[in-house]
Amino acid sequence: MTVFDDMCGKAISGVFGNSSNPLAASVLQMINNHPGGLGGLIQGLREKGLGEVVNSWVSSGQNLPISAEQIQHAMGNDKLQEIAQQSGVAAESVSSQLSSLLPVLVDKLTPNGEMPQHGNLLDMCSGILNSFNKTTAA
Repeated sequence: MTVFDDMCGKAISGVFGNSSNPLAASVLQMINNHPGGLGGLIQGLREKGLGEVVNSWVSSGQNLPISAEQIQHAMGNDKLQEIAQQSGVAAESVSSQLSSLLPVLVDKLTPNGEMPQHGNLLDMCSGILNSFNKTTAA
């Protein structure tokens, strides 16, 4: 297990209460490898007509929902197949599961309603873990 896997696994556990969420780990890996990182992914979703939805995830207000069909349109079959293969999740259910997961994940990766100033997902995962630890210690 790499340091990245360990940190993101802990972050996933802290955020989702489940350390065995392979889909979340695959999505974090996808974001880390996406051109432009999290900002690049968000920009791509905005360009697909999902600006209002994605902006709600980044802001400090309530997250707007996204449908499995919107995920399918925005990400495309090839990317969803890749995520399914990496995570071991059935290909036909990836877009549905991402419609629940992605808003929460982006929300947690953008604390205080702001995009991180860095593109390193390892640092973002560490930040999620640290903020989770602070809230549970209080």
